[in-house]
Amino acid sequence: MTVPALLEWDRDELGRRRDELLDVYAEAMQVSASAARARRPIVSAHLDRPGLRAVGGTDDDGRLVGVAYGYLGAPGQWWHDQVAAALTPSIVDSWLTGAFEVCELHVRPAAQGQGLGRALLEQLLTGPPAATAVLTTPDRETRARGFYRDAGWVDLLRGLMFPGDPRAFAVLGKRLLP
Repeated sequence: MTVPALLEWDRDELGRRRDELLDVYAEAMQVSASAARARRPIVSAHLDRPGLRAVGGTDDDGRLVGVAYGYLGAPGQWWHDQVAAALTPSIVDSWLTGAFEVCELHVRPAAQGQGLGRALLEQLLTGPPAATAVLTTPDRETRARGFYRDAGWVDLLRGLMFPGDPRAFAVLGKRLLP
């Protein structure tokens, strides 16, 4: 496979392609298509968030093989409030306030290990008007944890539990501006 073409998407394109995004999510996260499609309202709710940025990677046939998106987080947003409640006030002030929240970064398994994830993340983080970026990932040593660590992300909190999810998560952060 040749290196996929990266395309920046506006909110309309992300909305049009949300089912494709969820198909990539299903493959990458090894969940059923129906479980992934149940996340459609979440993606739809994100379309109007300030600072929304999205990047897709397509193969030679135009098939979506990787995708990343995020937006500027703020109080009153579910993920932001859950994470802020678990962090110390000083970490909230220095890392979470005004941060760019990476919501999704997924690459189909057949395209993993070829630099697409890194390219998507770098493109996504080029330009958001934020000093920091934050995300959560399962809190165990996975390929994703190594990927983020290699890209300069640091642990802000480990062992975060979200309501309704039995997995523990790590909150990671990356400085975008000095």
